[in-house]
Amino acid sequence: MSSPRTPSPVSPRRVVSVVGSTAAGKSDLAVAIARELGGEVVNTDSMQLYKGMDIGTAKLTLDERAGVPHHLMDVWEVTETASVAEYQRLARAELDRQLAAGQVPVLVGGSGLYVRAAIDEMEFPGTDPQVRARLEEELERVGSGVLYRRLAELDPAAAEAILPSNGRRIVRALEVIEITGRPFTASLPTQRAVYEAVQIGVQVPRPELDRRIELRVDRMWEAGLLDEVRQLEKAGLREGLTASRALGYQQVLAFFAGECTEEEAKAETARATRRFARRQESWFRRDPRIHWLDRPEGADPVELLGRALELIDRPEQSGGPV
Repeated sequence: MSSPRTPSPVSPRRVVSVVGSTAAGKSDLAVAIARELGGEVVNTDSMQLYKGMDIGTAKLTLDERAGVPHHLMDVWEVTETASVAEYQRLARAELDRQLAAGQVPVLVGGSGLYVRAAIDEMEFPGTDPQVRARLEEELERVGSGVLYRRLAELDPAAAEAILPSNGRRIVRALEVIEITGRPFTASLPTQRAVYEAVQIGVQVPRPELDRRIELRVDRMWEAGLLDEVRQLEKAGLREGLTASRALGYQQVLAFFAGECTEEEAKAETARATRRFARRQESWFRRDPRIHWLDRPEGADPVELLGRALELIDRPEQSGGPV
């Protein structure tokens, strides 16, 4: 790797964002970009903000980070409910710090809402405790499926962006619809940027991505995911409204509760992750500002980095395949 260099100056509020499906290889590309530009990585994966959720979220090890500082990892306890508004506050403070120091922040992660909250205009509607309590009681009584179908009728675009099993986000979407009288998607981020961002999407052919996901799940089990979940369970994972629903963790908790076998938990983790990866790609594909880099099996990481750096050095940006 060559020594860090400074890219062509475009704006004092210039950042890089690397997005795409889970298991597509975003993290290693982001580290390579940060090393090349002398920048630091900012996490945009909602589950990597949780302390101790390492194996199941595929956090890079210290060795894999190659000396590049990573920020907004291990921020919340597993008992805390995720807050996009709080994430936005933390992310923008970190971006501003790096930009003030003359660095190029490199965001990386597959949580589309968190990416948008960091770099685009996004406001957060208020809450109504009575409405929220009623919807949460209904969620507990009838399950997320019933509420998800209601959301799909009221706001199909919101339903497309939310997993049917994510009861907390479904409740929030229905709450916003009820108290504002507008679709939940009206409160979602715009494509009006707060920071000038070069957005790079990493795409892998579907059969290869499915194979990568199967391999990742195998490695999670081999690396000790069950032991990790046992430790987090002692720390209150089951009571965490957000963390307990994370892919892999939810399935292992179900196994521990006797609701399925270990093999069924493992198979369901892979299946749910494949489905989630398709939703991620669908979300990011709606943003025309993202430049997509193909990463087929056996792709040269140096060549991929070179293509990414070419995009970053362009004085003007417009999305599309590269």
